[in-house]
This record gives sequence, C-alpha cells and structure tokens, in this order.
Amino acid sequence: MLDEMQTARRQALKLLSSIPLLPLGGASAASLLMSACSGDSDASITGTPTAPVVSFDSASFSPMAAPGISDPAAMGTTSVASSLNVKLSDGTTQSFKLAYQPFFITGDLVPDGKGGKVLSGGYVDINNKPIIDSSVAGLERQFFSDCADGTTLFKLDSTTVPGIKGKAVFAVVQFEYTSNNQAGKSMYGMLPSPIAILTLDQDQATGKLTLVKYHNVDTSPAHMLWITCGASQSPWNTHLSSEEYEPDAFSASADTQFKAFSKNVFGDEAKANPYHYGHLPEVTVNPDGTGSIKKHYCLGRISHELIQVMPDNRTALMGDDASNSGLFIFVADKEKDLSSGSLYVAKVGSGFSIDPAASSGAALTWIKLGSATSAEIEKLANTLKPSDIMSVSYVDPISKNSAATGYTKIYANGSVQWIKINPGMEKAAAFLETHRYASFVGASMVFTKMEGTTVNTKDKIAYSALQNIQGSMVKGDKANNPNDSVALDKALKAGGIMAHTLTGGQKDLGGAAINSEWVPVQTRALIVGEDIVKDALGNTANPDKIANPDNLKFSEKLRTLFIGEDSGQHVNNFVWAYNIDTKVLSRLISMPAGAEATGLVVVDDLNGWTYIMSSFQHPGEWISTMDATAKLLVNPYINTNYKNKFACAVGYLTAETTSIKLSKV
Repeated sequence: MLDEMQTARRQALKLLSSIPLLPLGGASAASLLMSACSGDSDASITGTPTAPVVSFDSASFSPMAAPGISDPAAMGTTSVASSLNVKLSDGTTQSFKLAYQPFFITGDLVPDGKGGKVLSGGYVDINNKPIIDSSVAGLERQFFSDCADGTTLFKLDSTTVPGIKGKAVFAVVQFEYTSNNQAGKSMYGMLPSPIAILTLDQDQATGKLTLVKYHNVDTSPAHMLWITCGASQSPWNTHLSSEEYEPDAFSASADTQFKAFSKNVFGDEAKANPYHYGHLPEVTVNPDGTGSIKKHYCLGRISHELIQVMPDNRTALMGDDASNSGLFIFVADKEKDLSSGSLYVAKVGSGFSIDPAASSGAALTWIKLGSATSAEIEKLANTLKPSDIMSVSYVDPISKNSAATGYTKIYANGSVQWIKINPGMEKAAAFLETHRYASFVGASMVFTKMEGTTVNTKDKIAYSALQNIQGSMVKGDKANNPNDSVALDKALKAGGIMAHTLTGGQKDLGGAAINSEWVPVQTRALIVGEDIVKDALGNTANPDKIANPDNLKFSEKLRTLFIGEDSGQHVNNFVWAYNIDTKVLSRLISMPAGAEATGLVVVDDLNGWTYIMSSFQHPGEWISTMDATAKLLVNPYINTNYKNKFACAVGYLTAETTSIKLSKV
C-alpha cells in the first residue's frame, strides 16, 4: 500500500511540474493540488489505489465582462473577474479564479533593504538628489511617478539579499514619466525616468511574492533616461529598457520640454545633449539586489518601445513608437552582447493588408543601415552637432532657393521633409538620425506607432502591435509616401497586431547575407480592433475587441498572446489573452478608467510558478468621449485608490485559493 501511495504522490508532483501554476493568495498549492489529483482513484481488484497518470494538455481563459456604469468601483480600480482553466490529459480541468495583487502604489514608502524606507517611483537628478515638486507653496515634496511601465521578472543563480525566507527573485520596473505637478501643470518628458530593482521573496508553498527591497538604479552613467516605455527580459537575464520619442536634435535647443528635462537633470537648460537620448538602455541586476546600467548606441536612435531578442541571443526585433515608424532588426556580432552589430530596416512588398482573413501577407526585405559599436556611436553623439551630419528643410528648398541641390524628399514624424547628408556622415546619420536616414535610403517608414514586440519561438512567428492604423498608413494622407506599398483606403484607429514569419538564409537588398536565422520575411494581420460610433459609456472602439494594442508578451506553455492596451477609445483599458490555436480572445483585467495597461510580463516557469504581471499609468486621465455621469461616479474611487491621480500600481495576477477545483470537462 505504501509503495502505491508513494507512486501516486510522485505522479502528482510530476503533474504539478507540467501545468501552469499561478501563485496563490493563501494555503499551499502543492498540498491542495495533490489532495485533488492524487487521492483515492479507481481501485484495482485488490482494493489498492492506482496512481493517476495525467499531464498538462492545454489552457484557456474564462473572460470577464467590461465593467460598466452600474459598478463605478470596478471602473475605478484594477478589476479582475476572469479565470484560467487548465485541461489535463485525463479530461479533467483545473480552474483558477484570478485576482490582482499590487506590490505597492507609487508614492508609498517601501523597504530599502537596509532597515529604512525609500519613496517608490521617486525622481532624482544627475547627482542622485531628489527632484522636488515645489509648484504649490507649503506642499513641497519629491516628485514620484504615476506612470509605471516596462517590467521584467527573473531569478539569478545566486543571491545575497538578507531577509529572504523562500527564494529571491527580482523585478525591474521603469517609470516612463509623471503626468502633472501639484499645481496641475503637465510634466510629461520633463523629468529623468527612474528604474528600480525590486527584490521579491517567493514563497515556495504558494508562489506569493513579497517585496523586501527596493533599489533605485543609478542612471547617471547613461546621462539619465528619457521617457522609458516598454521593456523585455533578455535571454541572458538582463532588463532591456527603452527611450521613446527621441528628441529632435535640430529643434531641441528651443524645445520647452527638452529644456525643462535638462534643467531637472543637470540644473542647466542647455546642458543635455539630444543625441544621448533615444537609445536602448540595459540593466544588469547584481546578487545583492542592486544593479548597473549602460546604453547601447548602435541599435539606432529611434522611438524605442519594446525590443525582443530572439533565441539565438543575437537578433533583436524592435518596436518603433512613432509616426512614420519602421520595422527594425539588429543582429549583434556576438551572442548575449548588444554592444556591436548591424542595423537593418524593412521594406514592405505588395499585398499589405490589415484583414486577418487575408490568405497571404506582404513580403519583407531588408536594407542594411550600417554596422557599428556602441562606443563609436556614443563618441559621435558626444562630439557632433546636428548640422555636422545633415541639413533639414521643412519646405522644398528649391522654393526658397532655386539653386538648392542635393536634397532628398523624405517622410518623417508625420510630415514631409527634405534632407541633405554631409559628405562622410552616412554612419552618423544611420545611427543618430535613424528615422530620417531610413526614409532617405528607401525603407518603408510608413507605420503608425509600431509598439510592442514578442516572439512565438515554436512557430517562428514574431508579433508587433500597431497602436493605431491611420495617418502615414492611409492613402492620400500627408504623411503617406505614395511610392510605398502600404497605402490603405481607410484608417482603423483601434489598431491591430501583425504577425511576422521568421526564417534564415536571407540577404539584404545590397546582396550581403544577414547572419541570422530569425529574420522577418512576411507580415500579415493577426487580430485587429473595430472602430464604432460612440456608445453610452463613451467607447469609440468595440469594448469586446482589442483597441490600440501596446504591450505584447507570448507564453509558449499557454500558447497565448497577451495584449495590453494603450487606448484612447476604451473608457477602461484591458489586458487580453489571445489563444493563437483556438483564436479565442479573452479579457483578463480591466485597468482603472483613463489608465493605460503597461508593464506586461508573462513568465512560464519561475521556480515552478507561472506569473502574469501588469501595471498601469495615469489613472483618471479620462478619454474625451467618456460619459460625464460616469466620470462623476468613478472619480472618487480613482482619487481614493491612487492618491488623487498622482499614483499608479505595480503588481501581478494571483489565483484565489478557494477557486481550485478538478472537474470533468
């Protein structure tokens, strides 16, 4: 009898290791699940229990409805009423009712790991001194962010953080910006973006994560950070950050936003160098929960949103959150090292469509922009002025001077421009004026806000989010290049997600081999939103479909694409799960009204646990079409939950203990 019971226990443990096991809010998951799946089963003739032999088969989500005006409390917080259903090979299902657990609300004092407290989301200058909001006399305080964004979650081989009872894991969280000062004036892009490392104590019985240390990364070696948005985990366990909406070097000296940023960072409106921003920062976490940062200057100076490094540890697909954005890849010279390599930009062939039912997509070919090291491009950034690289005109230069020669018409930042590159400055143009140079060499700089990226390794498919499909993608628009093959008849403001087929053996348009087996060669529409006439709540996109997708993450185990929204068309933004096999779309989380869903993380297995993380930013930043009555009802909840709209949450999904059950399908 003992042997059979031990066998049953071993089979149950084997099952536990194969299924997606979400962290619980209470009792031991192992004991609950083993009692559910390894207790008395069908007995043999002798009455001896036989051990079940079952394994993970598939997973699906039971969706939640969008909260409405009848429940303003749900509209004013992170609302979760969805479930994860795991199907086992014996026909049973395991169901987890989901809930949301924040680590902190920004502006909270959290443990610094040394017995003290530190302000979460707090801003500091180049000397790591607090930046003070003194906009209202008598209420002076350190600025803190209401806009948490790119997040990663991983473990190290060894850790030395004291106070860990289970196992130490680390989350790296970046804060994109802060919306307003206390006087109500916009602070967008005027403060240097902070990045924090969270040391989390992982309970091995429940998977619960508890914050034990919050460490601010010193970003001064990287000249501080500019508008950090999405992020991803590298295959070598570092945090790959972003700097979007690169400041225009030709107008930065007169730009109010950039001058304020420079003043807050350096104490001098004129000291910041625009060529130091718009790059890819990388954070390395140390075993003691501290970390260091470096910027990679050789991946192009674009509106970096979210990078995805492929399984080869060398090829990176990059999001480009801009008008007239492009699809870029970077192929590193060495594995696990982004400090040197080659930069490419796509040219889109005929047949581009945003109809998911279209049987074929458009071919992608690649233009090489150049090869470089980070060190050499940083040196150029340190020494060159914009006029050293090129001349830029916003009207046809011949109309001003009939003798003007050497200018090329390009499409950049939502408009037509004319540029002339100075002799010998092609490399500087490629890596410091990447948008302009890519258009100059004939790339398809035609997308609108090409944001999040992720990869489905098994199928060799990458995904890119188009936050909206309008402007430069629409025939006849002033930003649309009529010589490009992307020219839609009608805009789709709700946006969509493109799927790119990946393969090797490719050559660039110059005839040189691209040293990667993960090159996108075809793109097609996977899933799109739907614009609607404003409904009673104020939605201008169908609330039961995605709208303005932004963050993307793919789970290999769940075969599911997770989608976070940055929508000005949904009153509440959502996180969705889209099963790529069944094509079923399920709403998982509703963010507070007016808030963008950010910081999406999906980790299939972290010490045996599956994690889905999401944060949000700027709660209460109402969309213009929102029903006035709904605003009045929801506003008190937003103010109470999130410090009068000055705060946001960083957290993750858990499973309620009471919801675990096994039942026949």
